[in-house]
Amino acid sequence: MLDRSSIISYLRPMNALPIEKRTQIIKLLVEGNSIRAITRIADVSKNTVIKLLVDTGQACQKFHNAQVRNVKSKRVQCDEIWSFCYAKAKNVTQEMREGSGDVWTWTALDADSKLIVSWLVGDREATSASEFMYDVADRLSNRVQLTTDGHKAYLIAVEKAFDNDIDFAQLVKMYGGSEGTSEQEKKYSPAVCTGCKKTRITGDPHFKFVSTSYVERANLTMRMHMRRFTRLTNAFSKKIENHGYAVALHFVYYNFCKIHTSLSITPAMQAGLTKRVMNIEDIANLAPIGAPKKRGNYRKKDKVSI
Repeated sequence: MLDRSSIISYLRPMNALPIEKRTQIIKLLVEGNSIRAITRIADVSKNTVIKLLVDTGQACQKFHNAQVRNVKSKRVQCDEIWSFCYAKAKNVTQEMREGSGDVWTWTALDADSKLIVSWLVGDREATSASEFMYDVADRLSNRVQLTTDGHKAYLIAVEKAFDNDIDFAQLVKMYGGSEGTSEQEKKYSPAVCTGCKKTRITGDPHFKFVSTSYVERANLTMRMHMRRFTRLTNAFSKKIENHGYAVALHFVYYNFCKIHTSLSITPAMQAGLTKRVMNIEDIANLAPIGAPKKRGNYRKKDKVSI
């Protein structure tokens, strides 16, 4: 069980950046503000914001890894959400840094507590699927019913990770375009779901609970709370490492700080991992940051006479 004393054990020494400023920056990060917007609001340098994101993200990874264990769940839903780093896959060149291109975040959610049990930032290939499912299996304490989409990589990954000790089904949604919708309108409008196909893979899953609705709703929360997941904008990650740290920060905030509307408590409390609501200051205290730098003026380009 997570209590106040457990959180204090994660605390690190204070430094030059005041706790109030760190709390403000992290609060702006988890509410979906961009790095440059935070520099203007908090009046700190871009490097200070990024350094705090990195330090806090690393601490959140360790915190989640230690605290989200032996989860008692009945139904788990898994999904993958797309984003990109530095450039979309079709625009990646050989000169770009490693990690550029499409990035997929795999998520596993407990349908009852809405707890994010595990996540993985990587590609959409079989290797990532296997690593992800092994981590999911390691965090559960009992046999569960698992629902995923129709991605083929899940088939072998689930079999290896759970060794058939699971009730596994896949839900495949079929989509169709709306009549009379132009190609330009389709770019900004989601496809229309025309039907669903439920398929039993392993064990004896109850078809009534074969669903990915909750984890898909969690995907929307990710896009609303992380600026780098916003669609059709220039808000995107420049480094794959920072992308992963932002995801770690978001999920610790989501699990331990954010009160779920349907539960009236946090997912971590509903899952029995903690007895109280963590606040942003608790997250800020997970990791220190160096002395702050005042935000400088934007560099002005020299005018060139033609």
